[in-house]
Amino acid sequence: MGAKKLVLGAAAYTICTFSLAVGWHVLLFKERYESFGYFEGEPNFLIGLLTIVLQGLLLSALFPMLRVEGNSFHRGLKFALLVGAFFWTSHVLAFVAKQQVPDMWAFIWMETVYLLLQFGLFGLIIGAIHRRGNSA
Repeated sequence: MGAKKLVLGAAAYTICTFSLAVGWHVLLFKERYESFGYFEGEPNFLIGLLTIVLQGLLLSALFPMLRVEGNSFHRGLKFALLVGAFFWTSHVLAFVAKQQVPDMWAFIWMETVYLLLQFGLFGLIIGAIHRRGNSA
């Protein structure tokens, strides 16, 4: 895989994930997430952004290693489903396992929808970046 595709994938993941995370968790549903005990104090946006950049680099490096059938968009969505399911277990289920979450099922539902949006969008984008004949 070329460095350009790695950087494009990481940038795409960073932009879509950071924007969606801030919009979803801080702007649209902040009070709801506060009621879940999701935030303790003010979020550290710089560390959050760094985390997302690292995830983007790792996922963009991993994508070409996964061999699945289908066109680039199908491959991107299959990859996103796989890594999204991993993130779901380590993010959503681990959170409710570690602490008492008021209205646990609402939290699980909201985070499931959020992760479906996040990884669905990323799957389409990473698929577009790795289209056959794409010189990026």
